[in-house]
Amino acid sequence: MKLRIRPMRVKDKPAIMDILCDTPEFKPSEIIVAEEVIDAYLTDSSESGYHIVVAVEGESLVGYFCYGPTPLTEGTWDFYWAAVDSLARGRGVGSALFRYGEEAIRQARGRLILIETSSKPEYAKTRRFHRKQGFKLAGRIADFYEPGDHKLVYSKRLR
Repeated sequence: MKLRIRPMRVKDKPAIMDILCDTPEFKPSEIIVAEEVIDAYLTDSSESGYHIVVAVEGESLVGYFCYGPTPLTEGTWDFYWAAVDSLARGRGVGSALFRYGEEAIRQARGRLILIETSSKPEYAKTRRFHRKQGFKLAGRIADFYEPGDHKLVYSKRLR
């Protein structure tokens, strides 16, 4: 089935929330923040600073991706949130969402993309995915999230 990527709509929120709740890497507190970001985007996408797109196969929403320009920088963007339905993982949905985001950032004259993630073992697949997408480890802040859980910052230059 052909994958389509389009901007998020209000009616997409329940499916996105289901995907987030079904993604074991996301803690309940993180899901609350993700929902706040979604709500800010849905209230006023032009003012929120976020761009949210969804991946759709047929009539099923199978992935979601949130990115945006990093405040107070010139050409730096953040990849904030990404999640793929458990039944669609491993089929290229996440890669397609990242490519879409990268192209949109290039069109906006972006030059650098950052991703922040955890060093915990349960994020190993996430980190491998980032590296597969061409992101390189740019920094590590020890004990950032909690003792023993370091913030890892990945970057990718576009120009």
